[in-house]
Amino acid sequence: MSQKWNFDGAHSELKFKVKHMMIATVTGGFDQLEVNVESSDEQFSAGSVTLKAASASINTGNTDRDNHLKSPDFFDAENHPFIVFDSTRFSKDELVGQLTIKGVSKEIKLSIDFGGVGKDPWGNVKAGFSIRGVINRKDFGLEWNVALETGGILVGEDVKFEAEIQLAKA
Repeated sequence: MSQKWNFDGAHSELKFKVKHMMIATVTGGFDQLEVNVESSDEQFSAGSVTLKAASASINTGNTDRDNHLKSPDFFDAENHPFIVFDSTRFSKDELVGQLTIKGVSKEIKLSIDFGGVGKDPWGNVKAGFSIRGVINRKDFGLEWNVALETGGILVGEDVKFEAEIQLAKA
């Protein structure tokens, strides 16, 4: 019997980091997430995960950059409103699945640190996870870039993902 878990958005975040000009790192995130999780047990030895991030909810703290990221040069949020991850394998140590960005789907592997399960002061059972991974943005059709006159490129190809996810037992 599988156990459903509700996403606790007030205690969760999805962030990314990418190199800028090959000398600094820009951090951003997505403000609108939908996460559906089912587990085989409270230790998450198996289960399934679906995550949807609204492309237009990208937030790097800079309006001009965010608008460029929403444009067809990057996420094309108007035509591709969601970034979607559907797991194919899930355990408390690893998450494997199909990531779809801008209509392109690829299998990715993410590392998981399972924080455990506990009860909050109101008796709700919660579970927590730290999730990390790296993708090459070009694999998903996010190819826009500018060559720098000093050599190198404006936007790095590798994108590091970090998520802190808290779930509430349904």
